[in-house]
Amino acid sequence: MTAHGMNLRRWSATAAMVGVVLYVLIDVVLQFLPPHYSPISDAESNLAVGPYGWVMNLNFLGRAVFCVAVVVALAGAAPTPAFGRKDPLLGTGLGLLLLGGASSAVLAFFPTDVSAEHTSTLQTSTLSGAIHLAVASFGFLTALAAILLLTIWLRIRRVLPRAAPWAIAFAALTLAGLLLVVAANAWLPGVVGLAERAALAGILGWTFSVSVGIRRLQ
Repeated sequence: MTAHGMNLRRWSATAAMVGVVLYVLIDVVLQFLPPHYSPISDAESNLAVGPYGWVMNLNFLGRAVFCVAVVVALAGAAPTPAFGRKDPLLGTGLGLLLLGGASSAVLAFFPTDVSAEHTSTLQTSTLSGAIHLAVASFGFLTALAAILLLTIWLRIRRVLPRAAPWAIAFAALTLAGLLLVVAANAWLPGVVGLAERAALAGILGWTFSVSVGIRRLQ
């Protein structure tokens, strides 16, 4: 790899790491601002509804940006072309990760529906809310599929041996979180927000740990 390619890979990984940290910090700050949504019962998307909703919408766009950054970094770390016949597993995983990032960007333009009781967030009453829920669900599922494929790729190719255990752990957390979202919506809607945040923690943790591993590559 050329020096330019190594620099691009390193800077992309750094941008992804910074993006994840900023995303989490903004989420935490918004939890303390009006209208004081519950992180247990309310979905993260509710933070985009209210006087500071525009900040969360910028955060959604930021998530799309750092998804692109980690895709560029992973493509640069690959021993073979990412989007060719030589490595279809990586190419498919990166493509799905881009779709997940694009879904996050779309969320910024379609506010979710906030129920008066704040007990369940997987319900809609407007067209905008229905679009938001559909896109968010699609984004989580594509991100999960991407993470699972890319984690398998990391193990098969042995590209990031030090980061692989973390990638496996966060992939498992993402899967468990999404299964909990489905279960909570059916039987315990009051904890849907917590379940969703567990899945999101898995996605963000995976992105950060893999980016750290890429930065350490020579």
